[in-house]
Amino acid sequence: MKEFRGYSHGINLGGWLSQCDHTKERYDNFITQEDLRIIAQWGLDHVRIPVDYNLVQDENGRCIEEGFKYIEKALEWCGKYGLNMILDLHKTFGYSFDKGEQEAGFFDNEDYQERFYTLWEEFAKRFGSYSNRLAFELLNEVTDKEFSDKWNKISTRCIEAIRAFAPDIKILLGGYYNNSIEALKDLPYPVDENVVYNFHCYEPLIFTHQGAPWVDKMDTDFRMPFESTYGEYIDNTAANTLLTAKEMAGFDREALLGDEYFEMLVSEAVRVANERKVALYCGEFGVINRAAPEDALKWYRMICRCLDKYGIARAAWSYREMDFGIADKNMDAVREDILEVL
Repeated sequence: MKEFRGYSHGINLGGWLSQCDHTKERYDNFITQEDLRIIAQWGLDHVRIPVDYNLVQDENGRCIEEGFKYIEKALEWCGKYGLNMILDLHKTFGYSFDKGEQEAGFFDNEDYQERFYTLWEEFAKRFGSYSNRLAFELLNEVTDKEFSDKWNKISTRCIEAIRAFAPDIKILLGGYYNNSIEALKDLPYPVDENVVYNFHCYEPLIFTHQGAPWVDKMDTDFRMPFESTYGEYIDNTAANTLLTAKEMAGFDREALLGDEYFEMLVSEAVRVANERKVALYCGEFGVINRAAPEDALKWYRMICRCLDKYGIARAAWSYREMDFGIADKNMDAVREDILEVL
């Protein structure tokens, strides 16, 4: 399978320039140069940096220069410590994966789409020359499958707009159901050799998001160990989410979840990537801090064995806080072991 060089082992800087209160205090203090030094010391090769449009665009679509300076600063820090960087647009005007952001209309509103193209042209003009150590991710986690055809047209046009200013920068493209593996087959064929297919993997969700208050139907007191049977995973999923764990239907209910589960999950991604001669990137994977750290380590070891087997590049979610922070104090006892497999 095609390799996404320079982006094999990374981590997300979630909550810094996205999913935050968008204040100068947050921008200046949540992530500092010291954090990039630590990440490089951990042995990782890149960071994925989510940004929201309102960091760099005002309500009328005009550029906010102070916002662009934070991206420039991140690039400078990454360069100093030998890290590559992914610039991920986590929210655009009219769309966010998070319903709480109250952004809507993007897929049907040409004016909103033009703002999206304009923003990416601006990113390409300013940062396209960093193609040896920077990649672009067009949009984080398209949700509904009904957006698929519209998103394919929008993303293709956006790539064309970017290419006018950044002809060789790597561009990450994901699909519906929040960058699901299932969506990869429905993405447009890569328009050139510098497009990378992107997916996220938090399966089994009932384990990685146990007790998460934002998951519909979830009992926030619910907990489960990683070493559980397929039957327990199926039953707990039905009891605590609106999902069905249908991907587990073919496994022995009495058997413990094992490597074969992740092999099954990524097999479709690998098939599509090989068929289309495109590199794969798992842009998010991780375990909520409500799970026992020792169980989180078991999950990381198992999924990373599978990602390593197929040479799939990836970035864990997330560096600090955001309910998944690997740098957080509660992960002290297992952090070094997790870093060995990330």
